[in-house]
Amino acid sequence: MRSIAHKVEQYVSESPFLTEGIATGLLNLSELARQMRPRLESEMWKPVGQAAVVMALRRISERLPQHGLSQPIVLAPRLGELTTRADLTISTFRLSDGSTECQRHLLALAEPHDGAFVSVTRGVHEMLVVCSGTLLHLVEQSFSEERLLARVECLTALTLRLNPETRKTPGVYHAVLRKLAWDKIAVVNMMCTFSELTILLEQSQAGAAFSVLSKIVGHEVQGRLT
Repeated sequence: MRSIAHKVEQYVSESPFLTEGIATGLLNLSELARQMRPRLESEMWKPVGQAAVVMALRRISERLPQHGLSQPIVLAPRLGELTTRADLTISTFRLSDGSTECQRHLLALAEPHDGAFVSVTRGVHEMLVVCSGTLLHLVEQSFSEERLLARVECLTALTLRLNPETRKTPGVYHAVLRKLAWDKIAVVNMMCTFSELTILLEQSQAGAAFSVLSKIVGHEVQGRLT
């Protein structure tokens, strides 16, 4: 059975809000420990002392980065960093021996469609296809013999162009996702390239997400101009 310290660390790591609150010193550790105790006792099947929980929280706070702030988000060296693309569909297929050929067939069919979007990601057990709604019939044609596991339609993609140096910045993606989480914006999926971070969301949340990410762009641009 895991120790109290391990359990407390697990709870804290599950919530970026707790992590930030502890790191910045905004949370009362004694009160937080009091609220954690019932859950700890329920899962550990034994009484848990508040002092032990407070001690575990203090040790966690000492290991967190100073001030608890994420590294700044460094955008690419040009203006207009945020772009959008609407009417996207995600299709997830079970990976099979024929998946690679299906991918080749889809990309060949999609090539003449200028301006349309298609992206294929191969996982360990699944293949993810993101495409413009106008190309969905091509996906169905190319993967007709494959097992469809899930499909989500009517999505919007927001893309941030990042400076390639961000690969050396711990927590840069977390910083973006945390800003969205604060506004209760759910991310359906994410795609990353060397210098781009693309976030897929339900259309109903695209406006709010655009507002949040625009502040990142606006802050970065303002910093360059001052």
